[in-house]
Amino acid sequence: MIFRALAFVLIACPAAAFTPPVEGEATVTRSADLPLDRVTLPLGAWTPEGFPTEAVEGRVTRTAWQTSPPEGFTTLSLLRPIREALLAEGWTLRLDCGTDDCGGYDFRYSVSLFPEPEMHVDLGDFRYMTAAKEEGRIGVMVSRTADLGFIEVVQVQPTDAAPATAPAPVPEPEPERQAQDGLPRVLEGLAFAAGSASLSGDQPVLAQLLDWLNENPGRSITLVGHTDASGGREVNVALSQARAGAVRDWLIGQGIAADRLQAEGVGPFAPRDTNATEAGRERNRRVEVLAD
Repeated sequence: MIFRALAFVLIACPAAAFTPPVEGEATVTRSADLPLDRVTLPLGAWTPEGFPTEAVEGRVTRTAWQTSPPEGFTTLSLLRPIREALLAEGWTLRLDCGTDDCGGYDFRYSVSLFPEPEMHVDLGDFRYMTAAKEEGRIGVMVSRTADLGFIEVVQVQPTDAAPATAPAPVPEPEPERQAQDGLPRVLEGLAFAAGSASLSGDQPVLAQLLDWLNENPGRSITLVGHTDASGGREVNVALSQARAGAVRDWLIGQGIAADRLQAEGVGPFAPRDTNATEAGRERNRRVEVLAD
């Protein structure tokens, strides 16, 4: 198929790994290449009873990218060229779904991905696909913000067929990814009482967020609460939701319109550090900010 009026870029990947095409510029945000590992891939949509999966072993290559697509892009416009490239290479699709037909929140947090900010997933707008070719397997997640696309591909290759490779380079952290255009991406330093959603003391980072909202009256945000892995799943999800809600309430109390603020909680399912140390657990307890 000929793609007209589109400048597709083939993203750099480790040798022999599938190379997805994208529109515009793309930057590797994180990659890993494991000589032998085990990956569980979904084969169907999430239901209250769970969903069908397949566990596969082999050489696992996982890479995430941030892209700058043309104006008017969608998650489907991100996914379609990847789907067509897989089909052209002889892969067979096993699952191809969007947010609601995948199963929404429960599906997303049952799929293993790199954490924020390396891989961003909008809980209201993502697409997922798995494919098979002989003994090889691929899983693809795409999502977006208002002006950026995010893609993560995990590929499992038989160990006796995969050549030695090196991981794709990981760029140095960029300060603007944490606070771009004055918007704090992670509300570092929020003071919550232990096991509580009550804000206490001064909150300088909220003042920074408040300034951004006042300076950008046409923009909206989603606040996403996270916890560490201590305690039960349901308790942590509820606590993370409550903490995001507490930030939302604080902003409303400062005059920000409620319809510009959404609050979500994902509990311990998107850690950015280990839960084996207190320092790691502290980093995992956070509220992130996603702009529309």
